[in-house]
Formats: sequence, structure tokens, C-alpha cells
Amino acid sequence: MDRLEYFSIIAPDIGQIFRFMAVVTSLPLAVTVIYGEWEMFVPMALVPLIFLLVGSLLVRVPHPAREARLSIALTAVALIWFSSALIGSVPFIVGLQMPVTDAVFEAMSGWTDTGLTLLTDIEHTPKTLLFWRSFMQWLGGIGIVAFTVALASRSGLIQRGLYRSEGRSEAFMPSVVGTGMAMWRIYIIITLASVGLVLLSGVPLWDAVNLALTAIATGGFSVHSAGIPYYQNPLLELLLVPVMLAGAMPFKLYYLMYSHRKVSFFGDRQAVALLAFTLIGFLVLTADFVFLMGRDLFTALREGIFMATAGITSTGFQNSSLHVWPAVTTLFLVMFMFIGGSSGSTAGGLKISKVILGLEGLAWWFRRIFVSGKAIVPFRHEGRTVQKNIAEIEVSKNMLVIILYFVSVFFCTIAILHFDAQTTVDSSKVIFEVVSAFCNNGISTGFVNPDMSLGSKWAFIFLMWFGRLEIVPVLVLFMGLIKGFD
Repeated sequence: MDRLEYFSIIAPDIGQIFRFMAVVTSLPLAVTVIYGEWEMFVPMALVPLIFLLVGSLLVRVPHPAREARLSIALTAVALIWFSSALIGSVPFIVGLQMPVTDAVFEAMSGWTDTGLTLLTDIEHTPKTLLFWRSFMQWLGGIGIVAFTVALASRSGLIQRGLYRSEGRSEAFMPSVVGTGMAMWRIYIIITLASVGLVLLSGVPLWDAVNLALTAIATGGFSVHSAGIPYYQNPLLELLLVPVMLAGAMPFKLYYLMYSHRKVSFFGDRQAVALLAFTLIGFLVLTADFVFLMGRDLFTALREGIFMATAGITSTGFQNSSLHVWPAVTTLFLVMFMFIGGSSGSTAGGLKISKVILGLEGLAWWFRRIFVSGKAIVPFRHEGRTVQKNIAEIEVSKNMLVIILYFVSVFFCTIAILHFDAQTTVDSSKVIFEVVSAFCNNGISTGFVNPDMSLGSKWAFIFLMWFGRLEIVPVLVLFMGLIKGFD
């Protein structure tokens, strides 16, 4: 199959999604009107206009009568996310005259829920663009495809493939559209509840809305250059902890609560593991702050619970400067950032479900080593026995993804150190930033800044894109472009 024919199969569905995005991305224009920022109207209006024009062109591409393969869905998702970042960068280019690379970086950081930023003066950035950053993270949290599929009128193979290719395997209902609709309703309800919770801290409504949008999306963008420390508000930090945890929980739990009116957090292994990781991180960080850094107990407790939660939930908020952290504490947080939150949540990272499956797979392989070759050692996952051939395939695929994560971090770190060979920043901080970008976390040591080399900026852009889609869709796209799609 040649590249043109391949593209014609996926073009109409991409176009449909873009046309839905045109409607949704018109919302920030309300902020333009409310705050009278008329100079931002055209830059912001270009986003829905471009989505509409491109989408309308793509839906008119002749669609061949061929069955959509998985590789087609994977390629489509990779293209949708990268195109959204390009289109999302337009307001920063036109409205702020940001360099194109910096603007694409900002938009990719928004859509992928990463939270790293190249904006230097957030206080003087128009509110329209600040809300656009928060809104991108909110939409990116639920997933561009998941959000738009919920609005679609049909539930076909291509939509199911698109939905799952976005790194979402959860299915609450038989129809993928039904699942998307349920996620959408749950997401809005939790977001509104989060706004109300944050308001209890006494921050203004504008701040509360933006913080809630980015906290539930586990994104981390802020409307102040200083971030969370700007507020000097321990109550706000405490209230943001459950919001970040809520965003990193599997949304299937919320659906069960919504449909069956029962709470089953402790019946889900991912939820239990997330809370356990948070508790462990809190205890370790607090101890390090007290015994290695000499912090007073209140400050250690305050920073320990907040940073542990931000690390494991892949939220880019931080209330502590990593510049003064001991290396061992920084590396401990890197481990949490790498793991990330639950599958089927807004969080990034490797995902807790993959960690659990990886550990189960290792235990299964070792048990088989110590028994007779004729003995059958069952593989149990989520309380069920899985057939040996299926278990071997799934465990192998899971371990392959884990290996790809480590390899990606290694090679991207080497590349960035070459791009910025003259930097005086310690290599451990570069590794920290690479993991933060790749796992869509956003906590920063300060290495990511507008003065980075062009090569490093694009490396981080690709890292955020790779990480958000869990590598495979982007690899399929690149392999198809290089070798063809046959």
C-alpha cells in the first residue's frame, strides 16, 4: 500500500476529529471577551479556524473501501497529536511573537499534560493565552481522541482503534462511544468539584479555575511564574493533593461509582498501589528533608506530601526547589516520575498497571525456572488464570514497552547533552528533565529554559509526544514513512 492510499484511509476520521476540535477550542474566546483582550481575538480564533479548515478538507478525501488495520489507527493518533500541537502553537506565535520552536514546545507541553514551559513572563501574558494553556492540558488529560469520539455519532472499528491507540485500554461499556461519553461526564463533574475544593483555600476564582483544570489533568501549568509557591498557602497545597490523586486514579472506578453507586477504591490494585506509592514517597521525602537538609518538621511534611503526590501523579506542580535537594532525593523522585499514575487516568509515566504486570511476569518466569519442564505453572492476573500462550505474549509486549522507555530516556539524554555540550548543568539534572518530559510530568530542575539549543528543544518536543502516546504509535508512523505501510 503506498503512502497516499494509506493516508486516504485515515484522512476522513482525522478530519472529523479536527472539526469537533474546532468547536471545542472556541471556548477560550470567551475569556478574550470577558477580559476585553481584543488584541488576542484573532490569534486565538485562528486555532478553531485552522482545525475547521483542515478538518473540512480531510473529510472530503476519497475514502477507499478497505478495512482499517491497527497500524492505520496508530498512525492517525500520532498525526492527530502532533498536528494539534502545531495548531495549538499559533496563538503564541501570532499573539506573543514567540519563536516557532518555543511556541510548538509550549503547545506540546500543554496537550501532553507535561507542564514544562518556555514562557519567561507569565504574569504579563494575556489571560486568553494562560487559559489556553490550561485548557489544552484539560483536553489533553482526557485525550483528544477520547474527547472527540464521545461526540461522534458512530462506533466503528476505526474509532475503537483510535481510542485504544491513544494508550487507553479501559472499556466501561460495550460501545467505545458510550465509554467516551461516560468519561466526558465524569471528567466534567470531577473538574467542577475540584474548582470548588480549590476555592476553599481562598484563592481568586480565576486562579482556582486554572489550577483545577491543570491539577485534575495532572498537567501542572500555573498562571504565575513562581508557580505554587507564589500563593504561600499551605491550605491550597493540601487541597491540591486529592485533586492530583483524583486525576491519576483509573477512571473506571469513577464510572463504577457513577453507575453502581458504590466506592471500590480498595478493590482496585492500581488505586491501592497509587495510594501506597504516595505514602511511601511522603515518608521518604519527609525524612530526607529533615535528616539530610535540616528542614523543620512542618516544612518537611508540607513539601513531602505535595512533591510525592506531584511525582507519582505526573503533575508538574512543585512547592520545593530541586536545586537544594540531595542527589539521592532527586533520584528517588525520578523513580516515582518514571512509574507515573494509573492506566485509564489523566496521568503520564510508564503506568502502574505495566509495573504490576511486569512484576507478575518476572515472578512467573522465575517460578517456571525452579520446577520441572513438564509442570504447568499458571499465570494469574487480576484474580484470573490466563492461558500460557496469551500470558507470554502480553508479558513480552509489556516488558518490551518498559525496555523502550529506558532506551528512549538513555538515547535522548545523550542527544541533549550533545546539543548543549557547553552547559554547566550537572548531567543528573538533564536526566531528571528528560524523564520529566518523557513521562509528561513537568517538575523541573531549571535545565529547560528558553536559552536551550534548538536541538534540545525539539528533542524535548518529541519526548513529550512519544511519552504521551506510549511510544508505539509514533514508532509506527516513523517506520511507515521510512519503509512504507505494506
